[in-house]
Amino acid sequence: MRTLHIGLRVAHLERSLAFYAALGYAVVGSVPATSLGDLTMIKLPDDPFVTIELVSGSSTNASSGGDSLSHFVIKVNSMDTVVAEIAGAGIHPDHPPASPDGSDEFRTAWITDPDGNRIELVQWPPDHPDGMTAADFLNA
Repeated sequence: MRTLHIGLRVAHLERSLAFYAALGYAVVGSVPATSLGDLTMIKLPDDPFVTIELVSGSSTNASSGGDSLSHFVIKVNSMDTVVAEIAGAGIHPDHPPASPDGSDEFRTAWITDPDGNRIELVQWPPDHPDGMTAADFLNA
């Protein structure tokens, strides 16, 4: 088994598409008028598959500010580059990027989308795998 994607309820699809486009996401396709609402599938250029499904158009499933999602995480190659790029679209981290381990290579920053969904940006050290593994917890 593997995780396919996450679904996010959004109040205004165009506003959300503009936000995620500023982060580098592109629309892969859409499925209108499902029982959940209208579905718009997006992914980052380096992702082989859709990673986020934006769910819009259903008043019964409208976003209430991330009522059940804690956050999701986006890996970035250079925190400084990404923070500078998204600033051009008016997106700013909640706090300056910080390092959980005190190094210059491992850095995190938090942003919030237009519907209140929290997103953690992570810059891994150069030799770290693309995702978390059991090795990340050996010294925890």
